[in-house]
Amino acid sequence: MKFGTKVIHAGIEPDPETGAVMTPIYQTSTYAQEAPGKHKGYEYARTQNPTRKALQDNLAALENGNFGVCFSSGLAAMDTVLKLFNPGDEVIATNDLYGGSYRQLTKVHERYGIKSHFVDMRAPENVVKKINKHTRLLWIETPTNPMLNIVDISAMCALAKAHGILTCVDNTFASPYLQTPLDLGADLVLHSATKYLGGHSDVVHGAVVVKDEALAQQLYFLQNAVGAVPGPQDCFLVLRGIKTLHLRVERACKNARKIAKFLDSHPKVSKVYYPGLKSHPQHELAGRQMRAYGAMVSFDLQKDNFEDAIKVLSGTRLFTLAESLGGVESLIGHPATMTHASIPREERLKVGLTDSLIRLSVGVEDVEDLIEDLEQAFVHL
Repeated sequence: MKFGTKVIHAGIEPDPETGAVMTPIYQTSTYAQEAPGKHKGYEYARTQNPTRKALQDNLAALENGNFGVCFSSGLAAMDTVLKLFNPGDEVIATNDLYGGSYRQLTKVHERYGIKSHFVDMRAPENVVKKINKHTRLLWIETPTNPMLNIVDISAMCALAKAHGILTCVDNTFASPYLQTPLDLGADLVLHSATKYLGGHSDVVHGAVVVKDEALAQQLYFLQNAVGAVPGPQDCFLVLRGIKTLHLRVERACKNARKIAKFLDSHPKVSKVYYPGLKSHPQHELAGRQMRAYGAMVSFDLQKDNFEDAIKVLSGTRLFTLAESLGGVESLIGHPATMTHASIPREERLKVGLTDSLIRLSVGVEDVEDLIEDLEQAFVHL
């Protein structure tokens, strides 16, 4: 089954009771049992819910996995993955990553004895230097947030397997339409389904997909035991969003390439970060690893100062100044004060995240209007 068919049909069956084509929202907290322990596969909604199950099955198919596990947010999904490990275990993570992921690793799980190392994963030797007998997980973002670096998933997974280490790829920026890390050797794939999977900026949601049944059972146990589960309405919204995932992402990617080229030749822009540009250091790797180059674009201004960035950020009319990404509407953001504010400035600067860096989540509007909007915002400089 090809991708465009999967998003519509995988894991989805008409409701057996009514024939409803769309998966119903099973808005219930509990289920009637014929006798103690004798039920129809559902006993309590934290443990199982038919709407959630349909979404989990659909996500597993999209990522070419066997088991999907859904959560109330992407960070709840990440927290559950990290709960697979014990005090004294260590994580090696991409050094250019979402601020919330950095915060969780350093401010939450470090308190419970899980140490994290942050390295530039574009060079495998950086990872090798940090591997030791306590290493249990490689945490990989690619494309990275917000510098749009590309990590070689196959190389990282081969390295991890040689040392008996699990790999988890945060696939939020790419979506399964552009990249399927399980096919490249990853053990776990994570999504903030709030973003491209939901696609309409109206739900907060997270998910993990795996192939291995034993690993899946550990995740299902934690999903139920900890309880950070999504409600059926949220699952319904993500299911609805997924049905147009391929159409939305394809259009957004086309728009992003045109916008990246516009910015790359603009006199008020010093550097553009976008894997689809031939000048990007990992352009060829992105072409091999991804089906298209994504719809996220970051750029620096010629004058590297906060004041100029604020003028652009406040000057757009179609690009909405807001956190998040992956919706049908275009967003503009300032990572240093928004999505990555939890990362110390000196750490941000090490990866090139300056105070003038601007991040775009390109939507599906007419690209000519988006380019015109950016152009008029630059007039303020």
